[in-house]
Amino acid sequence: MTLFYFVRHGKTEWNKESRYQGAHGDSPLLPESYHEIKLLAKHLSKVNFAHAYASPLPRALTTALCLLDQLRQTVPLTVDSRLREFNLGKMEGRRFDEVKARWPQVVDSFHFHADKFDNRLIDSESFSEVIDRFRSAIEEYAQAYPGDQNVLVVSHGAALNAGINGLLRVPLEHLKDRGGLSNTSTTVLKTADGKHFQLVKWNETDYLHKTKIDPTDTI
Repeated sequence: MTLFYFVRHGKTEWNKESRYQGAHGDSPLLPESYHEIKLLAKHLSKVNFAHAYASPLPRALTTALCLLDQLRQTVPLTVDSRLREFNLGKMEGRRFDEVKARWPQVVDSFHFHADKFDNRLIDSESFSEVIDRFRSAIEEYAQAYPGDQNVLVVSHGAALNAGINGLLRVPLEHLKDRGGLSNTSTTVLKTADGKHFQLVKWNETDYLHKTKIDPTDTI
């Protein structure tokens, strides 16, 4: 049984400012995010990883490199563009409230009704496109590491949400039922054959010891 540990990158300046980052935007990790990565590493310290994969976008790659350094394991790292964030087209770099005022239906469908999302309105990727590229990557990793092995994947909130639910064969109309994924969260899936996946844990963040809910942590 191969276990996949999916990690969303640490919180960034644009996350805190409630801006869409997407596949073509990026901003630095917040200073406190490095501490949270250390807490994540402590949480994962007893897991032996066969391989790690990361999005090439700096916020995810920096998270992966810092996490691997803290884990103190010799884990090969591969950067894979299929793990990049959802290309959000005209939404990227804009504040959430600005985008909602300009494209209210797009925002509603993106966050709550994936089956109604019309990517043509903002020149973005579709959910199906993100799911397809994400699935192709994960199925490839599963074939490379069959049996009782652990694989680490560091990516982004929207891409992970779509991609993980896609691996679980969740229909688009129910893609958002589980809610979002938080910064520095861990979601775990298992597979016996590299084609069929089961959910083990969703959006685990207990190890961060947060006492207050910050809505900018989750997308």
